[in-house]
Amino acid sequence: MRDSRHSLPVPDKDGKRLFAVGQKKRIELLRYDIKAGQFVPFLSGISGAQVDVSRDGQWVAYISYPDNMLWRSKLNGSERLQLTYPPMAAALPRWSPDGKRIAFRTLIPGKSSKIFIVPANGGTSEEVVSEDRGEVDPAWSPDGNSLIFGRLRTLEPGIPASSRAIYMVNLITHQISTLPGSEGLFSPKWAPDGRYLAAMPEGSSKLILFDFKKQAWSLLDTEHCPCAFPSWSHDGTYLYFLGFPGDDQAIYRLKISDRTVQRLASMKDLRMPDDRYWGIWIGLAQDDTPLTLRDTSVREIYALDWELP
Repeated sequence: MRDSRHSLPVPDKDGKRLFAVGQKKRIELLRYDIKAGQFVPFLSGISGAQVDVSRDGQWVAYISYPDNMLWRSKLNGSERLQLTYPPMAAALPRWSPDGKRIAFRTLIPGKSSKIFIVPANGGTSEEVVSEDRGEVDPAWSPDGNSLIFGRLRTLEPGIPASSRAIYMVNLITHQISTLPGSEGLFSPKWAPDGRYLAAMPEGSSKLILFDFKKQAWSLLDTEHCPCAFPSWSHDGTYLYFLGFPGDDQAIYRLKISDRTVQRLASMKDLRMPDDRYWGIWIGLAQDDTPLTLRDTSVREIYALDWELP
């Protein structure tokens, strides 16, 4: 019962016991088997999500549920290591290209969200940007020398809207620059070869692409938006995302070469956690098959002995 949360307490007739609904919160990771057309378990036995796979396909970083701690392990679940501890809650881990570091976003009650980097083999987490402003959605440059990140309007209501943009911090010089034309954008995702960067405007009403070679933005998709969680395939051929067009809720992938969109799997029938920080999420496994989660929490009625003072 120590790991359970209780609600709806009701005393019995003699007042010596208390009945309550207890919930043990858990989630299950799922991988969508494209050939079989169904979701199957992934990293069986781990209650966690927001998975990121290392470039060599050997390691995973993930956030445990419901305590929001950062862990890393081998793809088979061995060599598990906890990398963050309370009161620092973590989110959205991202492996560095060389597999030696993990960037992640913090969630600390009463404070702005910040980006930290921790060694993959454990150690002290270091803050990336010392400014007293919130950062979200870290992503590595292909050479591992820089991080890009975004800021959200809702996190800092007193700051002008023009300062919400996609930023790049050089981890060697610590210089911060703004990506041209990125005002009002968030959720940046850098393509593996460094040529493109995908992002979304506030409201997730469309997917757009920045071409570093041409230094220009272009529209990717609006038909399947609003959308969330864009993720590049490991070869940069596809951009996967979760789309919500109309009453639909499905995983899509967009082919960069011809901008065609393919619907892969419906998410409408999956039970998602009812939680402020947890809910719908998708990512990619080592073979680029989509990952998601479902709520497997257990709810039972408990009888508690009690005495009134």
